Amino acid sequence: MQRIIVLVLVTLANTAWAQPGATTKPKLVVGIVVDQMRQEYLSRYYSKFGDGGFKRLMGDGFMLRNAHYNYAPTVTGPGHASVYSGSTPSIHGIIGNDFYDKDTRKTVNCVQDSTRKAVGADGNGDVSPWRMLSSTVTDELKLFTQKRAKVIGISFKDRGAVLPAGHMADGAYWFDGKTGTFMTSNYYMTQLPAWVTKFNSLNLPAQYLNQTWNTLLPIAQYTESGPDDSPYEKKIGGKSKPVFPYDLPALRGKSTSYDLLYVTPFANDFLTEMSKASLAGESLGKDDVTDFLCISYSTTDAVGHAVGPQAVELEDIYLRLDRNLADLLKTLDKEVGAGKYTVFLTADHAVADVPQYLKDSKMPAGYFSNEFAQAKLEGYLESYFPGRKIIAGIGNEQVFLNHDAFQKDPKSSGIEMMIASELIGKYLMTMDGVANYYTQAELRQGSYEEKGIKGMIIRGYNPRRSGDIAIVLQPGWFESGSIQGTTHGSPYTYDTNVPILFYGAGIRKGTSARYHTITDVAPTVSLLLNIKFPSGCTGQPIEELFE
Repeated sequence: MQRIIVLVLVTLANTAWAQPGATTKPKLVVGIVVDQMRQEYLSRYYSKFGDGGFKRLMGDGFMLRNAHYNYAPTVTGPGHASVYSGSTPSIHGIIGNDFYDKDTRKTVNCVQDSTRKAVGADGNGDVSPWRMLSSTVTDELKLFTQKRAKVIGISFKDRGAVLPAGHMADGAYWFDGKTGTFMTSNYYMTQLPAWVTKFNSLNLPAQYLNQTWNTLLPIAQYTESGPDDSPYEKKIGGKSKPVFPYDLPALRGKSTSYDLLYVTPFANDFLTEMSKASLAGESLGKDDVTDFLCISYSTTDAVGHAVGPQAVELEDIYLRLDRNLADLLKTLDKEVGAGKYTVFLTADHAVADVPQYLKDSKMPAGYFSNEFAQAKLEGYLESYFPGRKIIAGIGNEQVFLNHDAFQKDPKSSGIEMMIASELIGKYLMTMDGVANYYTQAELRQGSYEEKGIKGMIIRGYNPRRSGDIAIVLQPGWFESGSIQGTTHGSPYTYDTNVPILFYGAGIRKGTSARYHTITDVAPTVSLLLNIKFPSGCTGQPIEELFE
């Protein structure tokens, strides 16, 4: 009899959670994006994590082990937009961090807005989410609650704060390296809130930069990484050798800038403190209306680019980030209440190994130079289109044609552009490192649901904003001229496989090896909150969480 009563109570509890308007909704959702994080880091560094950070999320939450980006380019701006919109660049329009604007014929940043001005500092304040064409799960929460829900975005990067927070955010804040403070733009407000001003006045960056960065553990224990003195790493902060320790006061010298903070683990400390301050400053999770805090840790990307995924510096960053997460979760327990908030953690992309390291290890890899490719193509096209500049530029593995070069004869301009596209594609296929190419016509005629590399290019391609020809490089190759450091952006698994962790209210314990895409995060959160999906959403809720 007792067993029957228990089963009935469990069923009623689960039913209550599933009902629209259920009172068991989380008081706060915290979305965490770790910039440039591979899924494998969770297993590689697992033995050295503490119990309160990544292990808490993994052990007491739900982990997807086979989650991937389903488009290319896999870079920061599109990544953040896709996590929160549940769609891909072909729909939400954020096709890169920076891209060629066909209307102004200039390269623009994905959150650049010339109608906006800085607030709180003189840094990059011409910022807003206006280029994002889809709503986000944060927007939908604002709509559902008649704007009573509070939505805050925080990151060192402007795009890492702005895109997740969406179009209707109460605030988005990013780091200004000149002043060492968090700033915003007048898209959100005309002056900083009192709590942000008070936080900035603590001048924590000065304290962080007045110390030495040494390994958290004895360096001999960093067996998950390569040698500390590696020829494949760039020299962080201008140091003579890429090795520990990093004497930050000496590296900073007489500079009054705080930019050095960005490439140290103390930037994550600073961001965590800012996130904690936002809980109290905005009274997040204090009433019956669900609020949303978007946090994006950027330093993992800054250091990752410089030293690559095999470096001791990167491992140390993650061991310290683990402590940041433990601190944040402990604060959420205190301020919001254990079991009353939901957290998800993912990444905006993963990362490639340093190609030169792969080459020296007898692995296939290499470097593709856009400047060299453009010069060779222009020379080749001269015989077909004498006196005309056919290529406007090459970037983000795309070729942008100079459409003005085809306007002399409107009747034949379309045919000429098709011919030029095919000529460029055929020539690209003779160049080292090029695996394939797709013209705009091929991509526009393709299916959004198409599988394989072509499908990923289609989902990352926006006809109004993307180039005329998409280039696919071979595995292990990327656009660069430096044999030190690394990057990301490809459709290959080393750039697409990222962690997705859910934890807290409404989340059961477990793991799944089923294939899921990053676009599944937003509809899953929407279902947890019983709100409608973002306007451009193509993903599906993660069924395992609800089984």
